[in-house]
Amino acid sequence: MTADTAPADPGWQQIGPHPALKDWARAALPLAQRVIAQSREPWRCGGTWFVGVDALPNGPDGAVAGAAFPWKALPLAPVALHPGQLSVIRPGYPQPSPDESAAAFAFRQTRDAAHLDGLLPIGPDRRRMIREPHRWILGLPLTDIRASPLVVWEGSHKVMAAALHAALNPHPPERWADIDVTRAYQAARAQVFDTCRRVELPAGIGEATLLHRLTVHGVAPWHGAGQGDRIIAYFRPMMATVVDWIAEP
Repeated sequence: MTADTAPADPGWQQIGPHPALKDWARAALPLAQRVIAQSREPWRCGGTWFVGVDALPNGPDGAVAGAAFPWKALPLAPVALHPGQLSVIRPGYPQPSPDESAAAFAFRQTRDAAHLDGLLPIGPDRRRMIREPHRWILGLPLTDIRASPLVVWEGSHKVMAAALHAALNPHPPERWADIDVTRAYQAARAQVFDTCRRVELPAGIGEATLLHRLTVHGVAPWHGAGQGDRIIAYFRPMMATVVDWIAEP
């Protein structure tokens, strides 16, 4: 698929630059750096990736250090926010690590560790179930380093919605959070790789990236000689049910 055949509804949007986004990012960065420096969370991928789930000490309104969350710069209705994820990538990402198989490392290198948020590996067999139904995915860069950008597959939210609907429909909606969707998810992701355009979305301070909740996405390997941490704060506010999550927005 080429740029001139990109879907009308690609499942992602970049916003900015906007002063409100820049003000919030500048206020959040010192807090983020302090959390990262003091955290005991182990870095993954050979010391090149800090996952940082719920690590940013923002308030439920999203405010940090007196800076209001930049709702006015975003095409979103304000909702209560969880502490933001601080996703940090360092030069050399990804590197092999003992906690990742050779196949998983190769997938990270060649397919950007592409995934769909909200599906958690449950039980000893790590079967995928929809346990974190969220409204949207919002990334707010805290540094201007654009290496290892977010990667999306345009239109993948449509493919995923159709596949997951087909997998869930035979079951009562109240049980959807407990349905094993592993095979449907893996098959749909393979279809995404075959039919959807891969797009890298580098962004810096004062910008934002908004993803549809069913968009397949990942992180590109670090290329080039840049130095420093690539830090992005991510927000994924929850929805009430899986039925809401899989419905059209």
